[in-house]
Amino acid sequence: MDYEDIVGFHGHSCAGTAIGYKVGEIVAERFGRSEDEEIVAVVENDSCSIDAIQFMTGCTFGKGNLIFRDYGKHVYTFFNRKTGHGIRVSLKKPMNQLMKELGVTDRAEMTGKILEMDPHELFEVRNVSEKPPEEARIYGSVICAECGEPVSEHRARIKNGRIVCIPCFKG
Repeated sequence: MDYEDIVGFHGHSCAGTAIGYKVGEIVAERFGRSEDEEIVAVVENDSCSIDAIQFMTGCTFGKGNLIFRDYGKHVYTFFNRKTGHGIRVSLKKPMNQLMKELGVTDRAEMTGKILEMDPHELFEVRNVSEKPPEEARIYGSVICAECGEPVSEHRARIKNGRIVCIPCFKG
């Protein structure tokens, strides 16, 4: 995969997309690309890196094999459901520390530096022993009694004895 393809998908080039690209290189080296749901990504931030990871790995929210945990960390865990093998990929250093060490003050220049680096210079990669997340389940829909819009039944709530969606429940 070419980095420019990721830029086209994401909309711009930045350190985040470069980080995601490098994570994707590690995943490709270990697992290849997910054609369906056999590879699962658990991401711990909502940065630009996630778009690159989706593009590189084939893991998407729609297929249920991209799971977001809002921890604010550049940490990415991948599982191969067929083999049960998993890896945890984490930045070795905070980005501001890395920029300082490389003598870089400009974010665009930092993006270029990241792209030039071997991914193993940037990231610690560890095997994980935990089991992969379960495959995505498909749920039926019910109609919200307040707004009239369909809502997945497992996300519906009861308010005053009526089935409602989360926004109407919160009110």
